Amino acid sequence: MTITYLIEALDYYFQNERHVYVSGDLLIYYEKNHPQKSVAPDVFVVLGIPKRNRDIYQTWVEGKAPDVVIEIASPTTYHKDEQIKPELYQRLGVKEYFQYDPTGDYLPLPLSGRKLDDQGQYQTLATQTLTDGTLIIASDILRLELRLEDDELRVFDPNTKEYLLTYYEEADARRLAEKQAMLERKRKEWAQREALLERQKAEQAQQQAEQEHQRSQKLAEQLRALGFNPDDICE
Repeated sequence: MTITYLIEALDYYFQNERHVYVSGDLLIYYEKNHPQKSVAPDVFVVLGIPKRNRDIYQTWVEGKAPDVVIEIASPTTYHKDEQIKPELYQRLGVKEYFQYDPTGDYLPLPLSGRKLDDQGQYQTLATQTLTDGTLIIASDILRLELRLEDDELRVFDPNTKEYLLTYYEEADARRLAEKQAMLERKRKEWAQREALLERQKAEQAQQQAEQEHQRSQKLAEQLRALGFNPDDICE
């Protein structure tokens, strides 16, 4: 599921950043004493606040709104995502707002983004399309890229040139790498064993040849001692 991947991948990526909070589908209250004034982004990231579990998010308690929000379009939410939430997020000071339409049925573009300018107004972020059709939007706040490749949204680290993995994906990849490394060690061990056997066979063959040569020499000496020429006998 895209939401689960985004939350887990970003949380794992920022695991050592004590003041980066990643969450999603969590109620954000943005006006004190007005509980109806709330919104629940699919995915959001806040820089500069402690990393801890929260049941709700109150902007006046935390001191700020999220820095980055990602919304996944659906039949029941796409209208708010496109018409209402941009105005709200702009007013709250959400620096970057991204939208993803998994089916391409609800939004003008499958992947789009906006960023606050110096006047506090959203401006459309530029997109890039690779030769294979991958759509890219960069997040200056996160220093990462959202990439839509083969209809799958993933987060890409331009520094490592790798896609972000969740903890479980990382664990699976590590186990696979360890298994491959073990198989490679076993392959090398078998190759070394085969090479050793080949050397032993070659050494045995050489020893046998030397023994045969020594026996031939000894027989030739015995024949000479009896007055026979070994060369005449061979002929």
